[in-house]
Amino acid sequence: MGDWIISSEAIVALLKIIAIDIILSGDNAIVIAMATRRLPEKQRNRAILFGTAGAVILRVLFAAVIVLLLQIPFVHLAGGLLLLWIAYKVLINEEEEANVQAADRLWKAVWTIIVADAIMSLDNVVAIAGASGGHIGMIAFGVAISIPIMIFGSKAIVLAMEKYKWIPYVGSGILAWTAGEMLLKDEQLQKWIAVSHGSQSLVFLIVVTALILLAGYVKNKKIDKRKIA
Repeated sequence: MGDWIISSEAIVALLKIIAIDIILSGDNAIVIAMATRRLPEKQRNRAILFGTAGAVILRVLFAAVIVLLLQIPFVHLAGGLLLLWIAYKVLINEEEEANVQAADRLWKAVWTIIVADAIMSLDNVVAIAGASGGHIGMIAFGVAISIPIMIFGSKAIVLAMEKYKWIPYVGSGILAWTAGEMLLKDEQLQKWIAVSHGSQSLVFLIVVTALILLAGYVKNKKIDKRKIA
């Protein structure tokens, strides 16, 4: 009988995990929306489903080994650079070539969702792992509850992107800013660029984000001119 009784500590831990996931799901919803915004609606739903499922599985696995992951040299640097590349690529309005099959576009979107979420979750799951007290089953349950938030949130963002063309730049900017924050957490990079004060960090984040948005804007303008020609 005792096995079926849920302690108050377990309930509190579960509520913490759910709250953390809800707070952290905003960025993930943006990733999903940016990666799927150019897919047909039917494929978009499949990409969201598969991408979210893969991201959640990886997040649970990360929570189990997060301490080891964060001790790997340059993990923040590599993750930040890769996330910057993703922030740029999902902003570009370049159409897929005609000979690229729909399935390829679908799985490309799924892969983008999983990779970006995995990178962004490296630090996020530290909070989840701490709140759970190391109970992987509780982590999995808490993360699973956040899935509807990511799915419905991403769909709402996609609809907004279709109506307002400037919103993709906001989404890409958030991803780039997040990548910059990850870069700043790398100890070796801190030594190279000598970022030690809050104002210097802020300037670094602004410059990195602005460069990604500018590069995406210039590339999109070239693509638009090519389409007109």
